Amino acid sequence: MTQTVQATLEKLVKALVEHPEEVVITPIEGDGTVVFEVQVNPEDSGKIIGKKGRTINALRTIIRSSANTGTKKVIMELVG
Repeated sequence: MTQTVQATLEKLVKALVEHPEEVVITPIEGDGTVVFEVQVNPEDSGKIIGKKGRTINALRTIIRSSANTGTKKVIMELVG
């Protein structure tokens, strides 16, 4: 499950940024949660966040729904 969600997230993020080769996604599994830390070039942070956070919220919604798991909560965080 984690690898599929990570691949989906990576494909979406790389399509949005100017420097797709610098995209790094790290899954961190905890008790009942999986946090995907997304790291991009500092110039691309604004593209991932979007106006009023709409882009990042849309990405989070897509990832939560694509995870399709009732046991683990999926979270996406942009790290700088």
